[in-house]
Amino acid sequence: MSVLSSVLLRRLRTVYVDQAGPRPGGPSTAEGLVALEAELLDRGFALTARLRAALGWLGPAGLAEAGGELIRAIDAELGADRTHMPLFRAFPASVPDDTLRLYVDRVFVLLLQSPAQPCVLCGTVGSVHPVSPCAHLVCHGCWDGTDYAGCPLCHRRIDRDDPFLKPGMPADRPDVPWGPLKLLDLGTDRQADTVRALLRLLERRTPLPPQDRDDVKLLLGNAPATLDWLPGDIPVRETKALVLGSLLLDRRTREAALPLLAAHLTTATDVLRLLQVWSGGEADLLAPRRFRTLPRPLRRRLLEVLDGFEASTLVEDVLRHPVAWKHAAEILHPYEQHTRRPRAALAFAVLRGTAVSGGSGGSGGSGGPGGPGDPLGEALLRTAAEHPGAVRVDGTRIKADTWAARTEQALRDRDFDAALALLSQRPGELLRRLDHLLRLHALDDLPDGFAGTLRRVLPKAGPGPLLAALGRLRVRDVAGERRVFFPRGHVTHAYTSQDTRAPLSPRVTGAVCALLETEALRRLSAASRFDVSVLDSRLGDLHVPSAEGASAKALVSVPRGSTQPLPEGEVLRLFLHWTQPERSRVDLDLSVALYHEDWTFAGLCDYTHLVHGKRAAVHSGDLTSAPAPDGATEYVDLDLAALSDGRIRFAVPVVFSYNNIPFEELVDAFAGFMALPSRAGRTSAFQPRTVRQRYDLEGDSRIHVPLLVDLERRTFLWTDLHLSASEGYHSVHRHSADLGRVARDLFQYFATGRTTLWDLAVWHAAARTDEVAVVHRAPSTATGAADELWHYRRRDGEPDVAFAARVRSLEPPERRRPADGAEALMALAAEAAGRKHALLALLEGRVAPEGATGAVYRLLPGPVDGCGLEPLTAGDLVAALG
Repeated sequence: MSVLSSVLLRRLRTVYVDQAGPRPGGPSTAEGLVALEAELLDRGFALTARLRAALGWLGPAGLAEAGGELIRAIDAELGADRTHMPLFRAFPASVPDDTLRLYVDRVFVLLLQSPAQPCVLCGTVGSVHPVSPCAHLVCHGCWDGTDYAGCPLCHRRIDRDDPFLKPGMPADRPDVPWGPLKLLDLGTDRQADTVRALLRLLERRTPLPPQDRDDVKLLLGNAPATLDWLPGDIPVRETKALVLGSLLLDRRTREAALPLLAAHLTTATDVLRLLQVWSGGEADLLAPRRFRTLPRPLRRRLLEVLDGFEASTLVEDVLRHPVAWKHAAEILHPYEQHTRRPRAALAFAVLRGTAVSGGSGGSGGSGGPGGPGDPLGEALLRTAAEHPGAVRVDGTRIKADTWAARTEQALRDRDFDAALALLSQRPGELLRRLDHLLRLHALDDLPDGFAGTLRRVLPKAGPGPLLAALGRLRVRDVAGERRVFFPRGHVTHAYTSQDTRAPLSPRVTGAVCALLETEALRRLSAASRFDVSVLDSRLGDLHVPSAEGASAKALVSVPRGSTQPLPEGEVLRLFLHWTQPERSRVDLDLSVALYHEDWTFAGLCDYTHLVHGKRAAVHSGDLTSAPAPDGATEYVDLDLAALSDGRIRFAVPVVFSYNNIPFEELVDAFAGFMALPSRAGRTSAFQPRTVRQRYDLEGDSRIHVPLLVDLERRTFLWTDLHLSASEGYHSVHRHSADLGRVARDLFQYFATGRTTLWDLAVWHAAARTDEVAVVHRAPSTATGAADELWHYRRRDGEPDVAFAARVRSLEPPERRRPADGAEALMALAAEAAGRKHALLALLEGRVAPEGATGAVYRLLPGPVDGCGLEPLTAGDLVAALG
């Protein structure tokens, strides 16, 4: 399978069948096709009718090749490709004798454990039944068994007495948790699918994580060279630079991309990001690369773009990255075009400190810069005189008179009015400095003038600063909290300290937060309307995504700081796999630190302590090298009940590089966890179906903490955190105190105040609907409480702000509908949205409304994916605020 095909499989679930067809008189592929379906079922996938037909057309050799490629691609996504043998390795001898029975048994187990499954003909979730005798899943809307003598998928003769099987539990059922299937469809137009997948990435309003950036590069190389598909706006600047730089590097698209630069590059830093991508670096500017030479047409076009910016912002942007811009000047040659591009030349004169006045002390000699009769110096002085608000002449130099410098001075002088006037010119900066501004004076109430300024400038602020300011200010009326800092980098590090800032008045923070929420609702009220919204209150555990550019490549993209329930099962199995480079030995260690309720160290499970307690935690053993091609794998099994019984409250998994080799030097390295249903009967087999998370280990890092497990609440906090390490060897015991302190601070930091997807979903619902249904789970500690669906309806004349406040704080609803268990609750939620234009925001996609239109956000996949609703990402919910 080509790299492009594997990316489209992962992103769009499309499969391309390019192999040759069968030879005349060749053996049947029916048995092999059923075996392939069984293998896919084990991994949570099913074939649509047209994809199955295309695969069935292949001969045995073609099916073996196509099926093997498909299984390998899916296993690579799950992390199982290092341990599983390829499909049909000795076809047809390796195919089980009774493939039909194998497949039917798996379908029965699937339906008994998770009845809501998608129809393989139309993709919708409803009255799905297994056809007799082949067990393919179809719904009554597509096929009722009366019109055909054979299965609509495989055309096998159906049972005349009853066209549908009655699922029964097979005696040898696999003890593996099942869930909703994901449909694989036949791909018919690679170029169209490439553009479709690419546009989804370019529309994102948060920086792309590494895996998505790699996908953008690959997809761009396979997209049409005409660029008529390129959107007029790419909201994230790093993504925009990545796209434009990649298009300029490709000779197919360079000429078509040149005219687009002026429209897409709107700041000088955009140009610098582009130059980094052009030179093989990253658009985030974290690790600058030496610049490549520019072709003359591109160099002149970039100088034209720079000269088009307003002088004060151009000078200020250039001074933000002085070292990088001095190197950029070496390939841009700005003084060659100083008469045609005077503002660009002025900015570089400020940057370089170019002498501009004549006289015997001139540094440039006769005719040179600063010398008598210097045309460049005279031109620079004339341009400086035309922009007094951006620069000033100081002796023989032109110096910046920037907005940033004036703002910093006003804050140092504690001049509230001057600082507010300056910050109001840049709404994003005003929101970032809001806390500092409010601390200039001890305020008991929010001044009317300040509130008026906020109302005036907030509509011009971006959604990121708006949501971040709201999250920060919600907890600023409490003293003594710990502060957590996440500096920018290719991987995420965290630093904690005591918060020594004086708390703000609750009346002040309450008034500012109210203004921010009102602005969010105002923006969303202009969006399209829905008949009803169905929200999951557990979205309060998911944080609004931010800083995704440093996120690990993961199977499930969970925003950092989000809390999730542990997957169902008695045992949580952590896994680690790595392969070392040639002529190098790399020893990674998977370890778990255990803590009591008060975060005191309770023990560990690692290469020095393979068993904790009465086998409550068990390590698979220490591997000290991982030569290719097999690499090495380590497990740690956590018996959740046994750990809780041993008064263990928290478990902190850690991956250490024992001999101090950074992860980025490995051939490959990944880790994750899977859910095992029972503590009995466990083996060392890597079961792809049980994998719940898989993430790559990357970057210049040697210690990674992916998550923090709360054994009492049966939840985990996703941290994706890298810790700084001193040179030498590492162990959990050595870092136990540091791990406990950081983990405690992170639990506190993410537990309160942050802006969540629940906030965002409620704002969407209150601004765009008059009826809201909330999936409300009974607290695990509440005795006798039941799961319920809460119905809210907008009261006569009730504004969006008041409606949102009622729903967000879960005030008593107008109507409650109790449900007997999770499945019944999902059915009630589906009924609330059925046959309506609905907005759904869910933790799990287990709600399947029949006949509904609209849109859905869900973190985890489920039957809702086959209901025909427009899929939304968390970034899409944020983007609507733009």
